Amino acid sequence: MDLLGNDYPYSTSALTGKHALVCGASKGIGAATAKMLAIAGADVTVCARNEEALNQLCRELKTLGDGEHHALPLDLEDTESIRTAVSDLLQQRGNVHILINNAGGPPGGPLLANTVSDFEAPFKRHLHAAHTLTQIISPGMEEEGYGRIIQIISTSVKEPIPNIGLSNTLRGAMASWAKSLSRELPPCITINNVLPGFTNTERLGSLASSINQRTGKTVEEVHSGWMSQVPIERLIEPLETASAITFLTLPASGGIRGVSLAVDGGRLRGI
Repeated sequence: MDLLGNDYPYSTSALTGKHALVCGASKGIGAATAKMLAIAGADVTVCARNEEALNQLCRELKTLGDGEHHALPLDLEDTESIRTAVSDLLQQRGNVHILINNAGGPPGGPLLANTVSDFEAPFKRHLHAAHTLTQIISPGMEEEGYGRIIQIISTSVKEPIPNIGLSNTLRGAMASWAKSLSRELPPCITINNVLPGFTNTERLGSLASSINQRTGKTVEEVHSGWMSQVPIERLIEPLETASAITFLTLPASGGIRGVSLAVDGGRLRGI
C-alpha cells in the first residue's frame, strides 16, 4: 500500500490554507504525519531537536505538497524556549490551525525502579510542552475559527504495557489532560488522542533491546511475543497511524472530540 502515492486516502487540497505544527517530527510517526499533512495541502512546520533531520524532512515535504514547509529546531524540555520560539513562529508565519503533540518516550523498566527525578524530563517534554503549546496556540485557533489538537500517545492509556511503567504513567496523564481540555476549549477547536500500538519505529526497536538486556530473551522472541497479541499479526506502519491522525485534522472530523483512537491492529481487548 502506497499511502504517499496512489493509495493516499484524502483530497490533496483538504488542508490548503491550514498551518500545522508537528512536534517530534524528525522520525517515526511524527515524520510520517508531517508527510501526510503536506500531501493534504497544509503548510507544515516541523519541530524537533535534530535540525539536520528536520531540514532533510522539509526538502522531502516540498516534493509532496504545494504548501510552505519550515523547520523549527526546539527542545521540548525547555519551556521558556518553547514560548519564545512559538511566539516568533506565530508572528512570522501566522496562526497555527493544527497542533500535533508528539515526543519521544522514556526508557523502559519497572515503575518502582524509577526515582522521582526520572519523571521530570519526560513530563516536561510531553505534558508541560503540550500544555505550553496549547496555551500559546489556541487563542489563534479561536480567532481563525478552526483548531485541531492531537496527541500521539500509546495504547497503554487503555491497558498498561508491562515493563514500561513510567511511560504508562505519562501517557495516562496526557490522556486525562486532553479529556479535560475537551470540555473547556472553544467549540471550533477539537482535541483528541491517537494511541499507536506496536509500530515499526526506532522506539519499538529500542524497547525490544531493553527487554533483551533485562530478561535474556532474544529480540526475535520479544517481537514474536508482541505479535501474538495482535490479531493482524504484524507491526503497524507509521504512515498507517499518520493516516488516522490526518483524518482528525480535517474539517470533516469536527464532530469528534475528546476521544482516544487506537491504531493497534486490534491488540486492545476492551470495547
